[in-house]
Amino acid sequence: MADCVTKVELTISCTNLLDKDVGSKSDPLCVLLQSSGGDSWTELGRTERLKNTSSPSFSERLRLDYHFETVQNLKLGIYDIDNSSSDLGDDDYLGGVELTLGQIVSSKGVTRPLQLKKGKPAGKGAITVSAEEIKDNRAIELELEAKNLDKKDMFGKSDPFLEISKQGDDGKWQLVHRTEVVKNNLSPSWKKFVVPLQTFCSSDLEKPLKVDCSDHDGDGSHDLIGSFTTKVSELQKTGQVEFDCIHPEKQKKKKSYKNSGVVSVKRCKLLTQYTFLDYVMGGCQINFTVGIDFTGSNGDPRSPESLHYMSADGLNQYLSALWSVGQVIQDYDTDKLFPAFGFGAKLPPDYKAAHHEFALNFNPTDPHCQGIQGIVEAYRMVLPQIRLSGPTNFSPIINHVASIAAGAAQANNASQYFVLLILTDGEITDFDQTKDAIVRASQLPLSIIIVGVGPADFKAMELLDGDNGVLRSTVGEAVARDIVQFVPFRQFKDAPTSALAQSVLAEVPNQLVSYFKMRGFEPPKPQAAPKS
Repeated sequence: MADCVTKVELTISCTNLLDKDVGSKSDPLCVLLQSSGGDSWTELGRTERLKNTSSPSFSERLRLDYHFETVQNLKLGIYDIDNSSSDLGDDDYLGGVELTLGQIVSSKGVTRPLQLKKGKPAGKGAITVSAEEIKDNRAIELELEAKNLDKKDMFGKSDPFLEISKQGDDGKWQLVHRTEVVKNNLSPSWKKFVVPLQTFCSSDLEKPLKVDCSDHDGDGSHDLIGSFTTKVSELQKTGQVEFDCIHPEKQKKKKSYKNSGVVSVKRCKLLTQYTFLDYVMGGCQINFTVGIDFTGSNGDPRSPESLHYMSADGLNQYLSALWSVGQVIQDYDTDKLFPAFGFGAKLPPDYKAAHHEFALNFNPTDPHCQGIQGIVEAYRMVLPQIRLSGPTNFSPIINHVASIAAGAAQANNASQYFVLLILTDGEITDFDQTKDAIVRASQLPLSIIIVGVGPADFKAMELLDGDNGVLRSTVGEAVARDIVQFVPFRQFKDAPTSALAQSVLAEVPNQLVSYFKMRGFEPPKPQAAPKS
């Protein structure tokens, strides 16, 4: 079982960044990476991207687990983002810093000059990082609207947005949330938003908050419409809660000045936000299923060139990937019985049609293997008996596990969650059917992990991962939540085995929480031990 670790959240701001865009300032975002051994780094999160600013304050906090007992080497990178893809390879790097989480946690805040490469200054720019421990699992849900805001634009109405800041112990204001911009509207309604209570007001309902209402300008020179101060205890009051937006300069000039508009609270609610550990410790079972690709493109298992070829130590890339991911997941599954399937092979005795989902232990009525070791043994036993074939169809196995997850979902509680690990060499034949299967499965307690084995071009897999845009079915229906994580095994070939598991399983806890939250299910109550 994972140790209960402290969660911390990092607040990041920068000053004086390089301007890489012609004629305007950069559009920066910050990426947080943690060392997973050797030269490999795992991305833990990224802030929002801000437009046209060389001194950004990011409202999106970066959360991570703080393990007192290990040195956690972190890298913070600032990128100028000029496109919609999530791949940072095509974006300008403005500089970064490497430091340990211990250094950040042990000081009030760390400010460092940005470096381009180790020890080489970025020319200019600095980054400030501070950490706060998360002890509170409540969040605030807020919906705000405004009426009769001042008009700031010559030709149109204002484009208002709100920035909410909390007062730090040093008296300075620290940004905690920025709303979206509502275009050309003097009486806007902003979308409902949820912010962890600790981020929002350090869990202190009486802490001073400042709300600035500004008119958005494309070049980053936003005009203040007006401000007011409040606190959560005021926002929570029943009845009409309204605030005058005051512009200090206007107030000085005009005796008769009343306000520059009124902001009112449409809804304010405190919610409990549960974590992955809340669900697992409450008794939610994680059911692990494996699908292994036996299509012809892997090469004849008897040939050393084949991805299924067993080396002298009895391993290949398929087994290495299975071991490293399985060892982590098996801790969360009490019975340690894992259904395991193969696809894309012809089976004895007749070797006629290719099977797109067959029990790895050749026992269709009970495809369960005992532990990861059991899957490995079944794989080694079945390999000499089958003939690699094709095509590479993913949808049958996804639909199979989805149908089991659908049955479990009918219990209407948070007792079961499913993880399907597909190990494949790449070329996917039933892409449209697979997209449809994933969109349907996104409504179920299921996560799909695809590990790409071998040297193939995994473009199609990256599309399924959906990180660079929303995955849609053939009829245009969008996934209800992101459930696919794709990782090419070759990136981890020389890294310690734990690195692959960390990268592959990084998204599962959030996916599990997002599913139960979408369904409104609280964690199961831990069962009391029976009295002897």
